[in-house]
Amino acid sequence: MIKPILKQIIIYLSISCILISFFSCGNNSNINKDHLVFRYNEYASINTLDPAFSRTLQDNSVCNQLFNGLVQLDKDLNILPSIAKNWTISEDGLKYSFSLREDVYFHKHKLFGKDSTRTVIAKDFEYSLNRLRDKKIAAPGSWVLNKVDDFEAINDTLFEITLKQPFPAFIGLLTMKYCSVVPKEIVNHYGTEFRSHPIGTGPFKFKRWEENIKLVFRKNRRYFEKDETGKSLPYLEAVTVTFLPDKQSEFLQFAQGNIDYVSGLDASYKDELLTADGRLRDKYSETVNMIRGPFLNTEYLGFYLDSETPEIQSELIRKAINYGFDRKKMMIYLRNGIGNPANGGFIPIGLPGYNKSIGFSYQPEKAKQLVKQFKKESGITNPEINLVTTSNYLSFCEFIQRELEKTGLKINVDVMPEATLRSARSNGKVDMFRSSWIADYLDAENYLSIFYSKNFAPNGSNYFHYKSTVFDSLYNKAFTVTNIEERKLLYTTMDSLAMEKALMVPLFYDEVVRFTRKNVKGLGINPINLLDLRRVKKD
Repeated sequence: MIKPILKQIIIYLSISCILISFFSCGNNSNINKDHLVFRYNEYASINTLDPAFSRTLQDNSVCNQLFNGLVQLDKDLNILPSIAKNWTISEDGLKYSFSLREDVYFHKHKLFGKDSTRTVIAKDFEYSLNRLRDKKIAAPGSWVLNKVDDFEAINDTLFEITLKQPFPAFIGLLTMKYCSVVPKEIVNHYGTEFRSHPIGTGPFKFKRWEENIKLVFRKNRRYFEKDETGKSLPYLEAVTVTFLPDKQSEFLQFAQGNIDYVSGLDASYKDELLTADGRLRDKYSETVNMIRGPFLNTEYLGFYLDSETPEIQSELIRKAINYGFDRKKMMIYLRNGIGNPANGGFIPIGLPGYNKSIGFSYQPEKAKQLVKQFKKESGITNPEINLVTTSNYLSFCEFIQRELEKTGLKINVDVMPEATLRSARSNGKVDMFRSSWIADYLDAENYLSIFYSKNFAPNGSNYFHYKSTVFDSLYNKAFTVTNIEERKLLYTTMDSLAMEKALMVPLFYDEVVRFTRKNVKGLGINPINLLDLRRVKKD
């Protein structure tokens, strides 16, 4: 019987052969078109190709190739036009008026009729946003419209959104994949199966998806964006995604030249690839490029406060864990210096509201005292906690486990697949869990929403089930404050409230690190690590 990973590799090679055969059909001069195909692996798998349900980085990265919204982010997270060629905001900050391009076409589908496509009009955005609000489909992105009172297609090229109250960060919300435009007739035809039969407007169009095996996109030849010289985007002919289920196998494929790109640093290959101070080793410097930059991502351990486990309910134990391990040492030994130790709050470096003084430093003696105090007050002589993680973060959790043993606290580490842990975390099935929070838009409200009581999981992202009337009051007040300095102070105050209760254990503020083959050009990086293949070329 073929082992699963070997089977995946064989399938991957078969895909490559099929694509090479496809491109070379009938033309002997084009036998190798590999430079027109971008190949990468997604070890964490993909849940959907429907942007309304695209809630993970992996889902967003594939949906980003298929769909567009009114606006988009550039590599520096500036908000730029997309299908909306320009927009205006009323003086009271309530009305946003978007003028749409007239040259944006949906990907071809027979349901469109004679021409197999049609242009995007304002009614399509009206439908797409109403779909987010539809309680019958329970789209996880519905929250982006919480501040929206109404929206309307004035005519084919004018779309207006009216807010309930001014919210300066709103335009940033519209860059999220949730707000992508989709065609009503296609969605109605497929229903829930639109997740695997996507029709969008993006630079690539859907070709084939065998879940957990392979995903193939082809170039959209009617894509509306052009480069600085007037050449149509994208440059590539196709994108193929494989799903080898672990990072070590993924890196092996990359090292052998079978995939073009790897994102992130994993314990299974970090020392093979990088020196202790974070530089590429000589053996890879001639074949691999490393791109590195800020990443608006906080890696953390979370506590489910509605747990019946006394240790989880105890603020003493939660604080002991925060004090009980050396984050700087952890980053040097486990990440080769990639990333910043999270000695501040939940808001990461780079966002207004970040404050390095509100977090926890390494104080092992204080951690011991807190554990000792818990034992005395609770009568529990051997406190222990179950911590659940995915395999690629096991080394971090084992590091913390060893450090906390010195304080008198036992931590049992369990490993789950990513999708299983995500479900368990949302449904309160794990007491303590490893997770991360990546910015969706450039405002710290994005981070603080995770502590808002009305966002209790599973219907929201408050996985901790934290409830505080003081926090909620400050959170709601922040929406009414347009002065950035005042909002910054409110954000810091809210973050400090969460840290005072030790709702979570911030581990580190991540960095984007991407590795590509030398022949890949134009990939770049951005602080939300969203994959953008429009301008990628392969020599």
